[in-house]
Amino acid sequence: MTQQPHEPAAQGGRDVFIVSNSVDELGGVTTWSHQMARLFTDRGHRVHIVGIAPVAEEIRQRLPEDLPYEMTTLYATHPPRARRLRGIKGRLNAPERRRQAARLAGMRAKAETLSALFRAARPGAVVIVTQVWAMEWVALADTKGLSVIGMSHESFEASQTSTRGARVRRFYPEVDRLLVLTPEDADLWIRAGMENVASMPNPLPFMPDSPAPRTEKVVASVGRLAFEKGVDLLLDAWADAAPHHPDWTLRIYGAGTEEAVLRAHCTSLGLDDSVEWMGSTADVLGALRGASVFAQASRAEGFPITLLEAMAAGLPVAAFDCAPGVREIVRHGEDGLLARLGNTMELAGHLDTLMSDRETREALGDEAFRHVRRYSPAEITDRWEELFAFLER
Repeated sequence: MTQQPHEPAAQGGRDVFIVSNSVDELGGVTTWSHQMARLFTDRGHRVHIVGIAPVAEEIRQRLPEDLPYEMTTLYATHPPRARRLRGIKGRLNAPERRRQAARLAGMRAKAETLSALFRAARPGAVVIVTQVWAMEWVALADTKGLSVIGMSHESFEASQTSTRGARVRRFYPEVDRLLVLTPEDADLWIRAGMENVASMPNPLPFMPDSPAPRTEKVVASVGRLAFEKGVDLLLDAWADAAPHHPDWTLRIYGAGTEEAVLRAHCTSLGLDDSVEWMGSTADVLGALRGASVFAQASRAEGFPITLLEAMAAGLPVAAFDCAPGVREIVRHGEDGLLARLGNTMELAGHLDTLMSDRETREALGDEAFRHVRRYSPAEITDRWEELFAFLER
């Protein structure tokens, strides 16, 4: 039975804190956080999702009002951003030093709010930090007696091309476990000197009883309209494939800061008649069941939930092989087709194959539906509970 906030957890349940950059930002981390919160709650644990800062309305995910767990956001507005004080000139910059000191004082005050939540937890409590920026506050908080699990929801390679790679090395060495999304990424982090690493895949967001009918001449794409999601590359690929399939439509589900730029790019390619901009949807499964093919052109991913969703719905996928997580989910030629990262002509060829050949489309979609069920929510939740018990010993 699902618990309501403030009710005591079932006998043997734990207090589980999921700490992220925000509680409701559009994207896979938020989707994962709320799915796991429900799964943990259903197992009798008492869950509290904590976000550091609020997000702008245009990138906010719409959440149900009757969530069976609590949520807290530490800041009312986004905290001041950190700046590095470089060299003698930086150290002598008195106004910036004062700003940095004020920022740190504010961080310590918000970390005390976290400490109060953690101190009220029952023995065996667990803190899961989904993003390393949020770990900067958890590191200042009192986590004595709690198991702390840090996570990286992106590939090793992607983290190295941003400041997050250095932050992982700085803030995660002392956590009880650093979880990444694939064994391949875990090996890379271990080689980079991190000794507390293991892997944990994302669970399926849903498990339909039957695959989509795949009767509509629609290619679907679901995701944030952001640079790393590569919707511009998908449009380039569609420009090559669409002329051969004038009766097919590309439906793009999602919202984000790049929408105006992407729409202009679509127009410049002459694709307005074959591309439909659907906006965000709360019914992803319904959107997928109205399609026959799924396309993803991300520049970087971790363990993409949208691929799991598409395959769970029984759609064959055409995607860029942009991360170990993609290769682990999709077996090229068996339950989907993978193109080299950035090769839009190759991706267009895969889309052409799936739109042209119904027999291939059906075979790949049916195999995707069967094979992806190894990531069932029950199986992944079991793995989490085994980890909780192991860390408590």
